[in-house]
Amino acid sequence: MAEPRIFTSAEELRAGIGEPLGHSDWLEIDQKRIDLFAEATGDHQWIHVDPERAAGGPFGGTIAHGYLTLSLLPVLVPQVLRVEGMRMGLNYGTNKVRFPAPVPAGARLRATAEIREVTEAGGGVQVTALVTVEREGGGKPVCVAESVSRYFF
Repeated sequence: MAEPRIFTSAEELRAGIGEPLGHSDWLEIDQKRIDLFAEATGDHQWIHVDPERAAGGPFGGTIAHGYLTLSLLPVLVPQVLRVEGMRMGLNYGTNKVRFPAPVPAGARLRATAEIREVTEAGGGVQVTALVTVEREGGGKPVCVAESVSRYFF
């Protein structure tokens, strides 16, 4: 199991800017997870949910939705970066998200994060972290996102 870097104050978060924070554990993206995401979102495009048709498609099989990959940040990032001792934490959104490479069904993913900015915001701090999700054996990242969170200590 990955050991996260734990931050317990705004000062510690500021001190962590630019520091590499290691990797999460690997997480397998199986067809069942892809199908459940399709069901939850209504995105049933064949490239995601029809293995027979997708076998003849551009990727040789089904691939995960880009937004499925993005939606895994809440399970992957706390394995790398965790904030404790706060009154409340909020996911504030993302500034920029890209999906440079596909995630074939059965692939394993992991994430790393780096705090890029910590600013005062509404009585707390706003933390912008660059999160990179990679595929085992892949050359390019499968997701690169600037994740924005707010923490109130």
